This record gives sequence, C-alpha cells and structure tokens, in this order.
Amino acid sequence: MLLTSTSPSQLLLIAKQLLAFTPNNRIFLFYGDMGAGKTTLIKAICHELGVQDNVTSPTFSIVNEYNASNSQKAYHFDFYRLKSQTEAMDLGYEEYFYSGAYCFVEWPEMVPDLLPPHYVKIKISVSGQNSREIIIEQL
Repeated sequence: MLLTSTSPSQLLLIAKQLLAFTPNNRIFLFYGDMGAGKTTLIKAICHELGVQDNVTSPTFSIVNEYNASNSQKAYHFDFYRLKSQTEAMDLGYEEYFYSGAYCFVEWPEMVPDLLPPHYVKIKISVSGQNSREIIIEQL
C-alpha cells in the first residue's frame, strides 16, 4: 500500500487507513531518515487508538508506554541510540513484542536479529517540503 501525506493533519486519515488495513497486527516497524516523520505518524496512530497520553519519541528512555482505549497498552521504541542488540535484550524487548500490545518501533534496523517474524513495515520518505510518501507492507 502506498500513501502520500501533504500535511500533518492528513496523517490522522492515514493512521485510520493503516489500522484498518492491518487489523490483526500489533508490531509496526518504522523506517526512514531522521526527520522523515516516524514519530509524527506514530502520534497519529496512537490518537486513533484512543491514547490520551503525550506521545513523544523515547530517544533517551528507549521505550515509552501509553494507555490506549479499552485498557490496551501501546509501546513506542526508539532504538537509534543503541550501541548493540544486547541493550534491547537487557531491556526485555521480548516481553513487549510478544505481549499482544501495540508496539511501534523506530530504527528497527538497529536490532535486526530480534525482530519478530510477523510485522507491518512502514517506510517513510520525504518527497517534498511538506510531502511524505508512506509505503506499508505486511510481513
């Protein structure tokens, strides 16, 4: 699935489409350059899930936990600053990934050997000053 966003407000519609396209998936991996809009799209998805918490990138904490509607949990990872996959293992990543909760992972390329076998891959590319191309694949 290929989607294009030309404004941050349009991301709410894209988030709704993404969740409808992947109703049974809980692991979402976000690929894209720094500043491409990974966190901004995750904020929109969390909004669609009913998250009331402030959604921010867990750049230094590595993982943020959010409360979604219906007592669901959502976890937001940022692996950019990891020096090795061992750091994610020490964090107990598998408890999150296999909890059945939503997991949104920025910089999954930092932990390639730890990724679950099934996930949604989201690649975000800057295609203009205010435009983003978003490619979504279910794997």
